[in-house]
Amino acid sequence: MILLSGPCVIESKESLFRIAEALQPYHDDARFDFYFKASFDKANRTALESFRGPGLEEGLRLLQDVKETFGYKIVTDVHESYQVTPVAEVVDMLQIPAFLCRQTDLLVTAAQTDALINIKKGQFMNPADMQYSVLKVLKTRGCDALGYEYAQQHGVLLTERGSSFGYGNLVVDMRSLVTMRRVAPVLFDATHSVQMPGSGGGTTGGDRSMVPYLSKAAAAVGVDGFFFETHFDPSQALSDGPNMVTLETLRQLTRTLIKIQEITKE
Repeated sequence: MILLSGPCVIESKESLFRIAEALQPYHDDARFDFYFKASFDKANRTALESFRGPGLEEGLRLLQDVKETFGYKIVTDVHESYQVTPVAEVVDMLQIPAFLCRQTDLLVTAAQTDALINIKKGQFMNPADMQYSVLKVLKTRGCDALGYEYAQQHGVLLTERGSSFGYGNLVVDMRSLVTMRRVAPVLFDATHSVQMPGSGGGTTGGDRSMVPYLSKAAAAVGVDGFFFETHFDPSQALSDGPNMVTLETLRQLTRTLIKIQEITKE
């Protein structure tokens, strides 16, 4: 099981390392292909005053510290093409945010690095049309063929994170997991899928109580892995707190997901 997990944003070195240390069991467990996730900049916050993170230079320094201290593979978001090269020197996987999943220059620049590329499906996207984002990366990497095995070979993944359902709500169509998995390995982002965009009066709300239900459903349908944002105290988190799960919830849930995966593989 591929597992991407960590805090939404780098809040401080202390909190970053506290969460990183708590996630050590996933790195040590051979059942997981673990990547530590944290953003150096949340460039798409609802309000100008919202906390964004330490920025590119300081954020990469802290992620490098985590990598050297714990031996983790690292994944983080890139929002603009100029960020790609310095970020790829530190991280193992570049993540393309959902709002930017069609940005050709960003995808092509990311594809020119050696990093894995995780493209999050836009909340506005037809799942079948994500094949074109995958193809932008594959063709840049010298592959004109489309299919799961080609994307896997060339280091491209897709992530489902819910679809817009009217205003201020997201829903997950489980059929999208099947559709997108025809062209690339698929992760399920259980924490962003329970967002309620703009429902917090200038911030994004959410309902973390639904995370276990959606993630178990995704495991039953069949995915290659999961994305969970986690925090020792989500109520105090500076970004996406309503959607994040506690470290203990994550521990319990991943044990259940492993069991479901074992059943579906029989």
